[in-house]
Amino acid sequence: MAEINKNFPQGFLWGGATAANQLEGGYNEGGKGLSTADMLTAGSHTTPRRITPVLEAGGNYPSHEAIDFYRHYKEDIRLFAEMGFKIFRMSIAWSRIFPNGDDAEPSEEGLKFYDSVFAELKKYNIEPLVTISHYEAPFGLAQKYNGWSDRRVIDFYVSYCEVIFNRYKAVVKYWLTFNEINILTMRFGLFMAGAMLPEGNAELGGQAAEDDEQLRYQALHHQFIASAKAVKLGHAINPEFQIGCMIAYMCSYPLTCHPDDMILAQQKDNLTNFLCSDVQVRGAYPGFAKRYFAEKRLDIVMEAEDELILQEGRVDFYTFSYYSSTCVSADPEQEQIGGNLAMGLKNPYLQASAWEWQIDPQGLRWSLNNIYNRYQIPLMVVENGLGAADTVEEDGSINDDYRIDYLKQHIEQMKEAVADGVELIGYTSWGCIDLVSAGTGEMKKRYGFIYVDKDNEGKGTLARSRKKSFYWYKKVIGSNGEELV
Repeated sequence: MAEINKNFPQGFLWGGATAANQLEGGYNEGGKGLSTADMLTAGSHTTPRRITPVLEAGGNYPSHEAIDFYRHYKEDIRLFAEMGFKIFRMSIAWSRIFPNGDDAEPSEEGLKFYDSVFAELKKYNIEPLVTISHYEAPFGLAQKYNGWSDRRVIDFYVSYCEVIFNRYKAVVKYWLTFNEINILTMRFGLFMAGAMLPEGNAELGGQAAEDDEQLRYQALHHQFIASAKAVKLGHAINPEFQIGCMIAYMCSYPLTCHPDDMILAQQKDNLTNFLCSDVQVRGAYPGFAKRYFAEKRLDIVMEAEDELILQEGRVDFYTFSYYSSTCVSADPEQEQIGGNLAMGLKNPYLQASAWEWQIDPQGLRWSLNNIYNRYQIPLMVVENGLGAADTVEEDGSINDDYRIDYLKQHIEQMKEAVADGVELIGYTSWGCIDLVSAGTGEMKKRYGFIYVDKDNEGKGTLARSRKKSFYWYKKVIGSNGEELV
């Protein structure tokens, strides 16, 4: 009997992931315009973030400074290199290139900033993985067009892509068109992903505001077309480009073996996870989506050429975030629990983090197999990690064994998926350096291998220091995933 191979392939892309709006700062410097993220106040585990239509004097807006990667990028990249990163997932702040979104010309100052970032990565042979739009659309597009609800925004996005594809074609190979594009299938995505403005000062994802599902799915269609056009354009500019999708994978189990729960879990998997990736990977809307639109009386306006555009703009690889799993049940009385931008039912067999995200390493193996069996294209896990409150000891050490344990278990399950036959090509742990939490706007909820001295009120020196997990991850990368203890 042949030996089972659980080894990661040679050249496996180990690294970390971030987003400009959560670490970059410099929100009004270097010619940058306001982004949707710049209009979000700080929140907490119990207090929702607010969307403000204008900046409030004295308001706490975490993205404005974030962790000031804008000035610290050389130091931070040097630390990533010390860990042995092969790849660094980052995003370009769209409003740093086109301050209002619909500007006639890009900002040369903004382009030069990323010239410098990519040069620094190249110095250490770290491959950039660039998310083109990561929850930071120019706020001008929200004000003038109500974001992605307006089809004209497709052209602004494609113009932005054309500029960055041409500018960085020699230094960036891997691109992702949209971060967690499937968040637009949920109420939470209206502003964060779709740049569509609610009335007045609204809570992020608040249930009080009336949800417009028609608007969300129309905006999502516009993003599908924009993504497909970007893929086709990118391949024309540089045939070596690898352009992928990015999905917030919501792993949901049926709470019981009741057939109603089984069907509900399948429907949730289809609608929440696979609708978007079916369009981006296969190039067409699946049948279950058409049924859903019909039953909900959603009329998605499409132009004559849209079906061909989707077919011609299929992605090269599939990436996703995975943090936790939840359960679903047809029984409305079951207990809910938090999750990655969504609510689900509590799984009695799992423990949860302090932020109520259930910890389920085997769910990652299940998800990898579920995705790969459907698409048979290369996969990357581009977000995975444990948000926790870290303690700095008197000697300056940060003993985050809980983070090491979480990541170790997930990497072990990735090995099992590789042995199952999944073509996994990379892993970028989320928030490899402490940054602002997207959902809550906190600094207290830390994911990083690198500690940043800043608190929820925005106070601190911004000094960087290595956690215990820093040295652990360095060993993991150096051994290509073999040394996990």
